[in-house]
Amino acid sequence: MLTYEQQKRILDLIIVVILLIIFLPFWIIVPTLLVISDGFPILFSHKRMGKGGKEFYMKKFRSMIKNAHEILHEQNSELLEKFKNSDWKFPANEDPRITSLGKVLRTLTIDEFPQLFNVLKGEMSMVGPRAYMKKELNEQTKKYPKTKKYVKHILSIKPGITGPWQTTGRNEIPFPQRAKIDAEYAQQKNIWNDIKIILKTPKAMISKW
Repeated sequence: MLTYEQQKRILDLIIVVILLIIFLPFWIIVPTLLVISDGFPILFSHKRMGKGGKEFYMKKFRSMIKNAHEILHEQNSELLEKFKNSDWKFPANEDPRITSLGKVLRTLTIDEFPQLFNVLKGEMSMVGPRAYMKKELNEQTKKYPKTKKYVKHILSIKPGITGPWQTTGRNEIPFPQRAKIDAEYAQQKNIWNDIKIILKTPKAMISKW
């Protein structure tokens, strides 16, 4: 009998192949629009923590101005403070770094499509906890000390493109609750739960529109 990890990997590969085929036009249209509107690069790579705390570069279609990360951390202390106080998440319309096209991509969740290649590489799964930045996770656990007990569970499995918190409230869920939800999911290891979350994801995506 296959283990949960083996079942999960098979499910990941099946879903990724299906989505790559279904959304094939987007791999042509989106890069073209990005180049026309703001030039290269098309993709944005960002360090996130994976299974066991190992860092990897998570891919996204670029939805921000060039050098947005450096601008946030080195040139705009006021925006960085606001970002931290909002549990490292706030609406796209409040972030001046996001481009007009980027707002559309984020609203439709198209910016996250390249993460399918992270799944193919085995760095992520279709379903899993949020892929946290190391600095974000460190600062959030300092701010909310009671959440430290959740971290070992969150990092015990691969992060996901979608997951339990993404399908139950996304940005509206504060970090302590989000960490608890992710930790509980990580401990369940139930393939049927993964399938349920995948089936709920389209509705969660539409609810952002």
